[in-house]
Amino acid sequence: MRVKVANAPVSFGVFELATEAPPLSADEMVRALSDAGYEGIDSGPIGYLGTGSDLAYRLAGNGLLLAGGWVDLRYGDAAAYEAGLPALEAALDVFAAAPYAPEGFAPRPTLACSGSPERFARPGGSVPGLAASEWAGYAARVQEAADRCRERGLEPAFHHHLGTYVETPEDVERLLELTDVQLCLDTGHLLLAGGDPVTALRDWASRVGHVHIKDGDTKIQARALADGADLRELMGRGGFAPLGEGELDLPAVVRTLDEIDYAGWIVIEQDTLPGRRTVAQNIADQAANRRKLKDLGI
Repeated sequence: MRVKVANAPVSFGVFELATEAPPLSADEMVRALSDAGYEGIDSGPIGYLGTGSDLAYRLAGNGLLLAGGWVDLRYGDAAAYEAGLPALEAALDVFAAAPYAPEGFAPRPTLACSGSPERFARPGGSVPGLAASEWAGYAARVQEAADRCRERGLEPAFHHHLGTYVETPEDVERLLELTDVQLCLDTGHLLLAGGDPVTALRDWASRVGHVHIKDGDTKIQARALADGADLRELMGRGGFAPLGEGELDLPAVVRTLDEIDYAGWIVIEQDTLPGRRTVAQNIADQAANRRKLKDLGI
């Protein structure tokens, strides 16, 4: 298959830049992923891997490309969406400064929704999402953000996600109907939202422009929900398991990617919280995850 495999800072518990230091430095992370055989990395929170020439030097020095990165906007709130647009432009500046990539492997801006507080508290598809009257405005703002990315020469993909207004397969279908944006299909988030990643890859093949491969454990999810845990705590408890330890049919996913002639980035992720596992354990997990895909021919 015409793919390259990346990983992401979220697999190490780095998904926001807080006042305390991340669990490992950017240099430590890129070296660990390069040593494990990855070809690229997601940006994580903008600035973590550096910007401009610092970013280019850090990645090129370790033989990595920038696969893309998460850009969070509040599409459900018109005023908050407008206020967030400078952050989108700043992220696009970072992506534009990434090392040269072969055709088809330029960084993919990963458009994402800041979420629904009600769904964040009960992740998994049981909480209603947008009202029918809200979808037109939501989708129009997603479309505008996608067009802004294209004006900068970058092709975005929208990331459905637990705890957000685009969580369930039905939400994804609605967004695809109302926009022309490509989809970042995330196997773990879809699995824990009640979807079937293999079926989704087939049904949405013409719109899948980016793929995040992660495993999910519905037993951990069920216990977390019974305890009143939210999405953040679900991640901390290991709801996104190492590949092969959850319920994702990874061989079937790989076969289906081949069947639909998918070309582009595959980003392995294992969302976690800082401090729940040691840095050494997280590094070992991501090396093992990479080996699992290699064993399947990727």
